[in-house]
Amino acid sequence: MQISLSAALLGALTTLLAGPSAAAAAAASNSKSQRQQPQTTLTLWVPSSQSLPNPHVLPPSTHATLSALRASFDAPLTAAGSFVFRNVTPGSYLADIYCPTHAFAPLRIDVLEHTPADESAAKKDGAAAGNALTVRAWETYRGNDWDNKGQEAPRSGSGFAVRALGPKEYFVERSSFSVLSILKNPMILMGLVSMALFIGMPKLIENMDPEMRAEWEQQQKNNPMSSLMGGGQQPGANPMGNFDMAAYLAGQNSNKKDGPEPADAKKGGKR
Repeated sequence: MQISLSAALLGALTTLLAGPSAAAAAAASNSKSQRQQPQTTLTLWVPSSQSLPNPHVLPPSTHATLSALRASFDAPLTAAGSFVFRNVTPGSYLADIYCPTHAFAPLRIDVLEHTPADESAAKKDGAAAGNALTVRAWETYRGNDWDNKGQEAPRSGSGFAVRALGPKEYFVERSSFSVLSILKNPMILMGLVSMALFIGMPKLIENMDPEMRAEWEQQQKNNPMSSLMGGGQQPGANPMGNFDMAAYLAGQNSNKKDGPEPADAKKGGKR
C-alpha cells in the first residue's frame, strides 16, 4: 500500500508540473508563428499643395490609422510631416488621417505577398529586394463598395502621398446687410408692383383720348363686376342684381334682350 500511494503522489506531482510547461509551450509556438508572418513598414506623407501650402502647420494631435477587420494600427505625425506604420502584416486596410484643421482623402492600402512581377518592378524602382511584401494604394470614397477602387496612388520613395481636400470650417459666416436681398423678397416685389399700378393707372386715364376714355367708362358701367365691387347703385339694393356668373364666364352678355322666338318654336303639339 505504501508503494502504490507514493506512486500516485508522484504521478499527480508530475501532472501539475507538466500543465504550466504545456501552456508556456503553446504560447511560445503562437508567438513564433506571429513572428514568422511577414511584416513591412508603411509610410504616408503629406505633400505641399494648394489646399495645404505648408504641411508643417498641422497640429501635433494629427494622426493616421490603418484599420482592417482584425487589425488596427495608429501612427502620430512626425516632424517631417509623415506617418510611419511599423510591423504591418498582409491584408487590406483603410488609411484615414484625423486632423482638426484639414480634411484628407482616405486611401485603400493592400499589403500583398511578393510575385515575380513585383520583384522585377521593385528592382527597377530601387526598392529593397529582401522585402517579401508588396504595398499598393488607391483612393477610395465613403459609401462605395470596397471592391470599387478609385485612382491608384503612385508610390514615391518608401511611401504614399495623401491628398489634402481643404481646411475644415466649423462656423458659418453671418451674412451682412444687403438692400438687394430685401428687394429680392417676393412680398416686397408684389408691394412695389401694386404701388406702381395704383399710382400709374390714374395718370394713364388722364392722358387717354376723350373718345377712348368715354368708351372705357361705358364698358366699366356695363361690367357687372364694377357694380359688385362698388356696392350697388342704390342703398340696400343687391349689388349682384341679375348678374349671371355662368353666362359671364362663358362670354355671353346677360343684358342682351332676347329676340323674337322663331316660328317653329311657337308651333307645338303633334302633327
